[in-house]
Amino acid sequence: MDRAGLRRKLLKAQAEAGDIVLLFGDESEALTHPYLAHAWAKKGADLRIPAPGQAAKVAMLGLLDWAPRDLIVRTSRSKRSADFIALLDQIDTQYGPTSARATKPIVLVLDNGPIHTSKATRAALAERAPWLTVEWLPKYAPELNDIEELWRDLKQHHLAHQTFAGPENLDDAIHEAVAMLNCERSRHPLANHRIAA
Repeated sequence: MDRAGLRRKLLKAQAEAGDIVLLFGDESEALTHPYLAHAWAKKGADLRIPAPGQAAKVAMLGLLDWAPRDLIVRTSRSKRSADFIALLDQIDTQYGPTSARATKPIVLVLDNGPIHTSKATRAALAERAPWLTVEWLPKYAPELNDIEELWRDLKQHHLAHQTFAGPENLDDAIHEAVAMLNCERSRHPLANHRIAA
């Protein structure tokens, strides 16, 4: 296991022990046209699904709170620094120094994407430095960011094989799916239980 993997394992153990709040942050996109998760067609035939008009895009900016496995998602029509800073404001509200959970240090795991490394984002992160530590992942290593698994689950099991009339409908479907995912994990106590490899 490399150094980044060992560091992540240590952070996860600290989060499970209740010593820190560990958040994995990332962005993804969903389209109003169907996402084909699993499909089949006769050999040699093309699979086509009719989709009217131009596909609209909805950006999903999210956080995975590691210990309870809660997913927090903000949607936007763009993926800009201002959108990510709005997500940081949500961290302030839910985990920051004035929130009810203010007793634990917060570690935010991010990749080196442009939205995370812009001047505006760096300034916003610096303002939160007394209570928020950023753990940077190496470039081109999405397998190290645990929220990627949830993006895949969200797209394959909750948004797949559907055409949405517009971005507002897709937006609603995303938030309903996130609520459902969080509810499923809270109802099944063993869903959060980890078995060491």
